[in-house]
Amino acid sequence: MRYVASYLLAVLGGNEHPSVADIENILGAVGIDADGEKAKLVVSKLKGKTISELIAEGSKHLVSVSGGGGASAAPATGGSAPAAASAPAEEKKKKEEPKEESDDDMGFGLFD
Repeated sequence: MRYVASYLLAVLGGNEHPSVADIENILGAVGIDADGEKAKLVVSKLKGKTISELIAEGSKHLVSVSGGGGASAAPATGGSAPAAASAPAEEKKKKEEPKEESDDDMGFGLFD
């Protein structure tokens, strides 16, 4: 992912066709040792494509990826009574649990 991100940064910087050296320079600027083979693979796969084409192509694949949980099912008729009865029991459980505060900040304080 970092190789694709550096490729995109180079394009945003005005270089329409970044080279392997461009990707290595961008990654090196932030202290990451670049793997030349991975950079070469990214450059070869993206050669001749515009960013608009890549985004459009990638957007098609996002449809098949789940973005989160589905909607919860509505309770059946008469199903709300048991849920209402269990609510006070849950509240009691929450109240019975002692609240523990941890001063373990691993040696770092917010205002030190």
